[in-house]
Amino acid sequence: MIGSEDLSGRARAALPGGVSHELRYRTPHPIFIERAAGAEKWDVEGRRYIDFKMGSASQMLGHSHPDIVVALQRATTTAIFSADCHLGEIEWAEWVNQLLPCAERTRFCASGSEATMLAIRLGRAFSGKPGVLRIDGHYHGWHDHALKGARPGSDRATSLGVPDAISDLITICAANPQAMEGALQDHQIGTVIIEASGANYGSVPLATDTLQALHDVARKAGVVLIFDEIITGFRWSPGGRQARDRIVPDLTTLAKIVTGGLPGGAVCGKAEIMELMNNAETRDGLSPPVSHKGTFNASPLVAAGANAAMKHLSTGAPQRQADAMAALLRTGIATLMARLGIAGTVYGDSSTCHMYFGEAPMEGLTPAQIRTVQPDLVNGLRGGLLERGVDLMSHTSCVTSAAHTPALIEEALGAFESTFAALIKDGVIAT
Repeated sequence: MIGSEDLSGRARAALPGGVSHELRYRTPHPIFIERAAGAEKWDVEGRRYIDFKMGSASQMLGHSHPDIVVALQRATTTAIFSADCHLGEIEWAEWVNQLLPCAERTRFCASGSEATMLAIRLGRAFSGKPGVLRIDGHYHGWHDHALKGARPGSDRATSLGVPDAISDLITICAANPQAMEGALQDHQIGTVIIEASGANYGSVPLATDTLQALHDVARKAGVVLIFDEIITGFRWSPGGRQARDRIVPDLTTLAKIVTGGLPGGAVCGKAEIMELMNNAETRDGLSPPVSHKGTFNASPLVAAGANAAMKHLSTGAPQRQADAMAALLRTGIATLMARLGIAGTVYGDSSTCHMYFGEAPMEGLTPAQIRTVQPDLVNGLRGGLLERGVDLMSHTSCVTSAAHTPALIEEALGAFESTFAALIKDGVIAT
């Protein structure tokens, strides 16, 4: 039998670091998954895992949902890809426009990073100003304009190869209205982008009244306000956080769930901004005024899967199930931590679960302090859970889906209990 260790050796000879995404890197090697169904997956050695990663939060309905599988199978018999317009993209855009409050027009792209890149370009074009304001620690993908401020507490871009000339166009402020109001005194800033959940899908929570206050400050300043709902979109509610909490931006970036868990993304928003991509419009001698291309935008295969998913997501039932399972998981982990004498907090909005370990209460901590967990604890927790058949999404955080059940949550809590006990015994967690 070829195992994960064997495949990792092959991978390192073919791929930088042996991975296609830096967060998939693990020592001594990552697990290699062979198949997945519902809220479970199996590696190449046949080991089963309860999945709380769920395709980096993309598989809201569960892995290999039957309706999505059938839709993809049918789509492959007609046209895998022709780079032409098709009915599926219209239906898909109509779903987005129906469900997202800000959406008067929708444009599809090939990934979440492309979505934030396009939204920022639209914000600059509409405002006529080059500066962009981001929130400390919020994540908007891996392109050059999204890396300064991605690491909480640091103004440095999190990668080499990002010119200072680009980073100088990006301003970072804390997630409070006073800081934003002060930053917007710079009249070169015409665009604000916010991760609607708070940093890293809510690991640093963003209260509803704070999000509303940030919205109000941006409105008062007259800048273009972008909500990054790449994780919250169709998860917090069928219309994302903006629908649930009735806080509506100018533009929204989407990916993951909007595609039915397939590769792709989208930008939606006010028609007056989105129509800058209309070829029939001309400004400053450019038609369209804002250029946007992409060979695989609104691929028929992806649109087919997305439309199948939207029929379920639009009802709100998948979100209610996922939320209930996340609440059950959070309560169970909190009970375990209290019984074992582990200092910390278990929290999360909607269908997320985050764990903070430490004596100090979370209130008043900076994003950097909340996100600073000792590597031996992170590695010990994730590694211990993997050994016991549970996979988290990142650091000390995870998501649930409509496919999770009370029985799976109960089984996972058993793995948490034994992992916590082992970490206490090894001195990784103090009690």
